[in-house]
Amino acid sequence: MKPITALLLAAGILSPSFILAATPVEAAPTQKAGKAAPNRGAAVKVTSVEGITEYRLANGLRVLLFPDASKPTLTTNIVYLVGSRHENYGETGMAHLLEHLLFKPSANFGIKKGTKTPVEILNSTGAQFNGTTWYDRTNNYATFPANDDNLRQMLAMEADRMVNAAIDQNDLWNPKTQKGEMTVVRNEFEMGESDPIGVTSERIQAIAYDWHNYGKSTIGARSDIEQVNIPRLRAFYHKYYQPDNAVLMVAGRFDEAKVLQQINALFGKIPKPTRVIEPTYTAEPVQDGERAVTVRRSGGTQFVGAGYHVAPSGNPDAVAIEVLGHVLTDAPAGRLHKALVETKLASKIEYNSVSNLEPGYNLFGALVPVDGNLDAAQAAMLKVLEELKSQPITDAEVARVKQQLNK
Repeated sequence: MKPITALLLAAGILSPSFILAATPVEAAPTQKAGKAAPNRGAAVKVTSVEGITEYRLANGLRVLLFPDASKPTLTTNIVYLVGSRHENYGETGMAHLLEHLLFKPSANFGIKKGTKTPVEILNSTGAQFNGTTWYDRTNNYATFPANDDNLRQMLAMEADRMVNAAIDQNDLWNPKTQKGEMTVVRNEFEMGESDPIGVTSERIQAIAYDWHNYGKSTIGARSDIEQVNIPRLRAFYHKYYQPDNAVLMVAGRFDEAKVLQQINALFGKIPKPTRVIEPTYTAEPVQDGERAVTVRRSGGTQFVGAGYHVAPSGNPDAVAIEVLGHVLTDAPAGRLHKALVETKLASKIEYNSVSNLEPGYNLFGALVPVDGNLDAAQAAMLKVLEELKSQPITDAEVARVKQQLNK
């Protein structure tokens, strides 16, 4: 059984810290939107950029409208500014669990007699829909045929489940039926655990951070998923899933003035919470040396990965870092591709550029054949990355990547 090595080296290529890994073959009561305070005024226009206009409601909800008469569809996307970064001890995976539970009945959609559940509404409109959870945000989106009735239903449903979702114990886990979203999420967790390369990437992520929550997977710990306390889950929901912590987007074929009026009527009556969301302030200390992780899992391929701490996605340097990533990994001209794939040391180069609100990390990876030389692939990867100091990126390489990105 060969080891899977992962090493985090102090280096000055992308930032002070570098990660390298290799995987061998073995290896509270709800608020009722209908009874909320009355509308406190019309939406205020904030700015307009390239056809997208931002408005802000009196309760803090940010609205982005992007009308496009050429589209036969409409897309709604509501983003809550909460993710796994906000989870405390014992709460890992809570944001993701809530993503699932928001598709369950809410006060006026499924609980009230004669009404459809959110999923029934989405299916009845022929929508393509889903929700996603990440470190800094959770979102629910749907794309459906453009007409007034569909959009009105969709907006009403989103406004209701913003504050009136049941977050019910039986939806989470019903001991009588032995069913619930907990088991669905646990199955997702188990699927991730069966992917040796994914697991190795998570282990790199874990050793990259001493204190920050970016070092934890968004799916959460199995024990937290299985034992989550429903009152604690409700408290998390009532704190973060509120208009002043959300951005609503509507794009497609619609009348902007009419839709803005509907949004103000449906969402504007939700009161702005009195609670204050304190900003997170945990900062990862400067890494003081190389780090390594070894993972042993069964599988048909090997993996070696190298990662660096990088600036947050909103930092101007993030653009340069993204270009650098493509210069290194694109096929067939990327430096890592030429050094590892063309020489048969690896079968494929991977690049994981993580989008983060706070300082994050980027991961370069190479898939190595089952009978390949993992040490040689690791040495070749490090050589290319270290040589960035003595062989800077050329104007021609930047021009090539810019052309690809512009396409």
